[in-house]
Amino acid sequence: MTTDPSQPSPIDTSRAHPARVYDWLLGGKDNYPADKAVGETLPPQARDAARQNRAFMNRAVAHLAAQGVDQFLDIGAGIPTEPNLHRIVQRTVPQARVVYADNDPIVLRHAEALLVSSPEGATDYIQADVREPAEIVRHARGILDFDRPIALSLIALMHFVPDDQDAHGIVRGLVETLPPGSHLVLSHASIDLFPELAEQVIAQYAKGGIRLGFRTRAEVARFFDGLDMVPPGLVTATEWSGEGGEPPTPEESGIYAGVARIP
Repeated sequence: MTTDPSQPSPIDTSRAHPARVYDWLLGGKDNYPADKAVGETLPPQARDAARQNRAFMNRAVAHLAAQGVDQFLDIGAGIPTEPNLHRIVQRTVPQARVVYADNDPIVLRHAEALLVSSPEGATDYIQADVREPAEIVRHARGILDFDRPIALSLIALMHFVPDDQDAHGIVRGLVETLPPGSHLVLSHASIDLFPELAEQVIAQYAKGGIRLGFRTRAEVARFFDGLDMVPPGLVTATEWSGEGGEPPTPEESGIYAGVARIP
């Protein structure tokens, strides 16, 4: 594993950060009072959503690894939570190479200790923001072969990029850098499945200084424009099992999720 050595940003513990709030929702310990303060004001369904997101990621990347995908670019990786993405895929494809990116400097501290690859594969980490996609891609090219298929993972990330920051354009640009046969794995909070709960979550995050851009199903579907959806298509996180996969336990979810192949 390597990490980006360029001047890491200081950790501002006085302000909540999405990665640390997510860690709190998952029951983690790598968060601060500002993050806990946001998490405690959220409805109980927010913890369910974090767990559902995590389970979807596990199933999606395991599905792709079973199809032979051996390169992954995980943006918005968050504080490492077992099992990490590389551990899941390297069980099936030991030589898999994984690049993680996140904009929270605390993730870098944990990346040094936790993102340890199998001997045959490789993991890498860069502290960077999805709003700086060119920097992420430039770094990833040092580890991943962009002439072969890559799975781009954007789990519970793009709803932290409001429309005025061109969320759809960012994803489109990232997808356009990937070769045919690559995949996009994306989950996203909905505004239309449980609108009252969604508005409550948006308001509480805003009090913590975090802007959210929850979207309708049609708006989430736009992230997959021009791509070939893997069955069952764009569904809720708890409905996605992958082609021929074991269906998860039925459960309500306010998260849309999908996997698509780049033709």
